[in-house]
Formats: sequence, C-alpha cells, structure tokens
Amino acid sequence: MSEALHLGHKIRSLRRREGLTQKKLAEKLDISASYLNLIEHDKRPVTAALLLKLASTFDLDLTTLSADDDADLVRDLMEAFGDPMFESTDLTNMEVREVVRQSGSFARAVVKLYSAYRDARQSAEQLASRVLATDELADNPQLPSEEVTALIQHHRNHFPELEAGAEHLWKEGRFDPNNVYDGMVRYLEEELWVKVRVVMSSAARGAVRRYDPRRNVLQISEVLAPRSRNFQIAHQIGLLTQGDAIDRYASDPILTTDESRKLARMVLANYFAGCMLMPYARFHQAARQERYDIELLGHRFRASFEQICHRLTTLQRPGAEGVPFHLVKIDTAGNISKRFSASGIRFSRYGGACPRWNVSNAFLKPNEIRIQISRMPGGDAYFCMARTLMRRHGGYRSPETVYAIGLGCSLEQARHLVYADGIDLEQVEHRIVPIGMTCRLCERPDCDQRAFPSLRTAVRLDENVRGVGFYTQVRRD
Repeated sequence: MSEALHLGHKIRSLRRREGLTQKKLAEKLDISASYLNLIEHDKRPVTAALLLKLASTFDLDLTTLSADDDADLVRDLMEAFGDPMFESTDLTNMEVREVVRQSGSFARAVVKLYSAYRDARQSAEQLASRVLATDELADNPQLPSEEVTALIQHHRNHFPELEAGAEHLWKEGRFDPNNVYDGMVRYLEEELWVKVRVVMSSAARGAVRRYDPRRNVLQISEVLAPRSRNFQIAHQIGLLTQGDAIDRYASDPILTTDESRKLARMVLANYFAGCMLMPYARFHQAARQERYDIELLGHRFRASFEQICHRLTTLQRPGAEGVPFHLVKIDTAGNISKRFSASGIRFSRYGGACPRWNVSNAFLKPNEIRIQISRMPGGDAYFCMARTLMRRHGGYRSPETVYAIGLGCSLEQARHLVYADGIDLEQVEHRIVPIGMTCRLCERPDCDQRAFPSLRTAVRLDENVRGVGFYTQVRRD
C-alpha cells in the first residue's frame, strides 16, 4: 500500500474539526462506519474515489491531503529534536515518522511549541544583550521572517495577481523596455501624481528610498546603481497600485502578527517589482532561449545577479513553467537569510548551511560562479550554482556587505542550464559532493567537517582514537 494513501490521521483530524462522528461522516461518504474506522487507523487504503468525496465534503484542495505535508512535518520535527537540549534523547527517524503518522496534530503542536521556545530564547538573549549594553529594559519585537518564508513556500513563490497587475500596467503605461526608468517616473507623475527626486546621500538620511504620502514625493538616494533605482521605483509603484492584491495575500492565516504582515507587504512589493522589470512572458522566453544564463539575462533586463536569481524562482505559471529552482542566501557566518525551494531540496529552519555546500564555499573564490553536483542524505542529487555578491551603499567610508547566493535544481533539470555544458550528466558519480542540511540532522558519520554529533546516529567517542574532528567517525580494527 502506498504511503501516500496512509491518510487516516488527517481524515480523523478533519472529522473532529467539523464536529462529526464517524457515523455521520461515513453517511456523507457512502461507506460504513466500521470501514471509516479502519481508514482512520490506516488499516484500509483511501481510494481515489473516496479522496474526491472527501474533498467535496470538506471543500478541500486535494493537495492538502498530500503525503508531502507529512515529509515536511517529519523534517521540522527532526530539526526541533536536533537542538542540543535534546542531545541525551535516543530518538530515531523512524520513531518520529511514526509519531507524525499517528498524530499529525500532536507533531505540529510540538513543532509550534519548539518554535515558541526558540523565539523566547532569542528574545531573552537579545534582551540580555540590551541590558548589558545600555543598562535598560526594552520591548523586543517578535521576528516575522519565518512566517513570511512559510507564506512564500506555500505559494511556491508565485503570486498570479501581482503578475497580472504588472502585465496590465505595462499595457496601459506604454513602457519602453530599453528605458523602463523614464517610463516608470512618467507613470508616477502623470497617473499617480507622485514626483520622483534623486537626492544626495546626506539628504537621504540613510534611506535608499523614502516616500512621503503627504507631499506625494518619492526620494531615491544617489548611492543606488541604475538597476537598483529601477527596482525601488517599481517597488513603490507596487505599493501604490497593487494594494488590494498585496493585502489579500498578506491576510493569509500563516501570518499571525502585525509585524509578519508588514514584512509580507514589503516582500510582495519586491515581488511586484521583479514582475515589473522582468515581465513574465518575455523573461520566461529569454530564460529558456539563453538557457538560464544569469549574467546575460541581467544585461538584457538591466537587473542585478540577485534580482535575476529571484525572478527565476517565480516562473511557476501553469502551462509556462520554468525550471523549478531552489534559492538560498547566506552571509559569511553561514546564517541563512533567504530560502525557497521548488526543486525539492530541504533547508534547515534552525542553524546554518552545510560547510560542504558550494554556497558556503563560494566565499573562497569571490565573484566566481561555482558549480557543484550535490547529494542530500536521502539520495536526491541537485545541480547547484553559487557566487558571492558585494553590496555597498555610499562612499569610501560606507561598510561593505558580502554574501552568497545559491541557485539550483534537480539533477534531471540541469540539461536546460548553460552551466551544465561540458558535463556528462549521465556519468556524475565522481563529481557528486555529499552534503546535508545541518550537522545535527546529517547522518554521514565520516564527514571531515562535522561540527556536532548527528541526532540520527549514536555518538561513539574513544579517547584513544581521534579522527579529523571529535565527531568524525573512523574505521576501527
């Protein structure tokens, strides 16, 4: 019986949520109560016909019953138990899967509890730092980034209403693809009565974009490169013209705080800016023709390397899909600030990136695109590109920020990419680099860069035998 048909706990949760007895639900599904009982305890498979009846009864999208949800929940639960506070426990991956299979609601509650604990711990640490630094107590706002990431992943980083809004604007705004900046400035002034002013860095007071709704003036700092000026102007147009669509997306129950909804509005306006500067049909066609050459696409659409990478991940329109990419952004300390996956690769919610992954090693050769064929512990292989980027806003004394962007797809999709030219994709075993999500979740015992013991295998320490690291296992005679 296929694992995808073991949906008993989900059906039981739906029934209880609606306040139905087994008898009442069985009547709605035209089956016996005893048969429903067997289904809820995974003793009988769920047929396709029954799935359709369930979807109709509960007004569900069938994808909400997908077994992929269980896989995500198992991953989240394993990451929670990967915290050093659980180091003394002896949980196995199979035990966690069984908990999820038997009671998904209980597993979700544990993940939610751990997330709350982690947020509280971060708040305490930040508050302690403030007290030590200023000898004052201050309120610490709740961090919304995880909820916004969940919103993006839920929509697969594709927001059709914003795509349609940008396409409508192009039709009515008479924009010239070779001079989008002047067209957007004209549209702001003639249609929205907003004046655009490029101001000196000192007048901008640290802001790269500042909009004054009372005076209808949009200030853009002189420190921005032309492509960044375009992006910030498009962002503001999104806020002024796509408010209803942005509000609908930002009202998703995934976002539970005002700060999360505010951040979501900013992220969605950024999404619209990408749609505006890189219209879907034209960008999708160019990406396919140029075989996803990021730098060439950047020249054509006058966009930065990072902007092109982000836009490539949004090509999810039904019937006109691009390569399903994943994207990750990390800093020099390994902190992940952005992550999205349409390729199937799974990222860690807690902790940094694997040091063997090319996005981590990109810092060794700045500004060079590094190629890697990576294999996750589950056996899935991915074709990954990564390079470092530098950001500086200001003059000689302004700080320099260096970070790395990683973009990748499943190995099967790599043939569509210019970066795979010259690589025999049928014979790549000698090129594959084993990677993991984090040390605590990676089960490879012989990794020479292991920083922590794995949750999935027992720790075997011997004071008389030393590997490359304390937790790197070596062969024993």
